[in-house]
Amino acid sequence: MRRGYHRKFGLTTKLRNALYKGLATALIDHGQIKTTQAKAKSLIPVMDRLVTLAKRQNLNARRELLGHVGEKAVKKLMGELAREFADRQGGYTRMIRLGQRKSDGAEMALVEFTRGHTHNAPTPTPATK
Repeated sequence: MRRGYHRKFGLTTKLRNALYKGLATALIDHGQIKTTQAKAKSLIPVMDRLVTLAKRQNLNARRELLGHVGEKAVKKLMGELAREFADRQGGYTRMIRLGQRKSDGAEMALVEFTRGHTHNAPTPTPATK
């Protein structure tokens, strides 16, 4: 993991944080969003931090979340999503690549919460002689 590296998207820090706030709020409200692959890759660590913060279930965590997303999203994070991911140690979101956008050829991706999905390893088949 390259610590301290982040995409800038040609934006100032304030505008970039506003972009993450909008994407995170939309993901919390709708459960999945379609965006560009670069924005999706940048959003996943942000969402993982927010869900981890929501799992703490205290007033300080709620106040910190209010600085990142709106009141409605905080209620959903602290209530429904924190209970759902209580046993999970990370990997709350996943990205599914969708191919190129027709208009400008940008790589698109679907970001969604990993609800009930487990990492299924292929079952080994018994070797036959």
